[in-house]
Amino acid sequence: MDAAWQSAAVARIGAPPTATRWIGLGGSTFGGTWRLECGGARYFVKTQSASRLVVLEAEADGLRELSRAGAIRVPAPVVCGSAGECAFLALEWLDFGDGGRDAALGAGLARLHRVTAERYGWRHDNTIGTSLQENAWSDDWATFFRDQRIGRQLALAARNGAGRRLQRDGEKLLAAIPLLLAGHAPAASLLHGDLWCGNAARLASGEPVIYDPAVYFGDREADLAMTELFGGFGSDFHAAYRSAWPIDAGYPLRRTLYNLYHVLNHFNLFGADYGNQAQMMIAQLLAGVR
Repeated sequence: MDAAWQSAAVARIGAPPTATRWIGLGGSTFGGTWRLECGGARYFVKTQSASRLVVLEAEADGLRELSRAGAIRVPAPVVCGSAGECAFLALEWLDFGDGGRDAALGAGLARLHRVTAERYGWRHDNTIGTSLQENAWSDDWATFFRDQRIGRQLALAARNGAGRRLQRDGEKLLAAIPLLLAGHAPAASLLHGDLWCGNAARLASGEPVIYDPAVYFGDREADLAMTELFGGFGSDFHAAYRSAWPIDAGYPLRRTLYNLYHVLNHFNLFGADYGNQAQMMIAQLLAGVR
């Protein structure tokens, strides 16, 4: 017999409760994943605890915003809700082919980044992994990134046992961020926000797809930087992006700053060696302050 949340998801989709099939796809610290077959259609279903319904609602909202841009395919949200102790998000099922993260995705990402807002931020907070990502609107990019990205993660790292050196140098970096970003006033581009290789693929047709976003409006280089943090994106991806929209001078140092956000977040989520990596990145950034 289906759990209450499974029955609720099928009812929200509008499919008959008979002849449904749930196939578990595994889970992680972020929740469970399933393939639902019902009403002649297939869906990808994500679950978390009912208290985190807002997280799945924010993901669905981000996917809808990316879809409206019309630049890169994303899985369409179908229903989002909760029942009992479980929250669920059903997305259209997409069959991925081999490869991806190539020139087509690079060109598509440049088109996505052409969608801009007047300010930096987002209409509500969301998450990066399982960490809260705060997105209050700001007119100044350096202030936004200092206070709502690096500052938030450093404060969390202090609570999670970061060493004194990381905390001390982190405070120095916060003071230096306006200098590191001086003269750099990027457009407030629509960002995926968590664009590592595990969140991008392509269909069998070759069409690129992105998913699991942490959407906000910010410097397009923040997305580009993350594509280089863990690898997995081909040289043709980067060449296609730069052909469509060249990168501004000074990007290598900003790349380190933007990726520091994700490395600090990994420290806060997973600990271990990410603290050492963050320390080295902070030293590099402080050395780059003129």
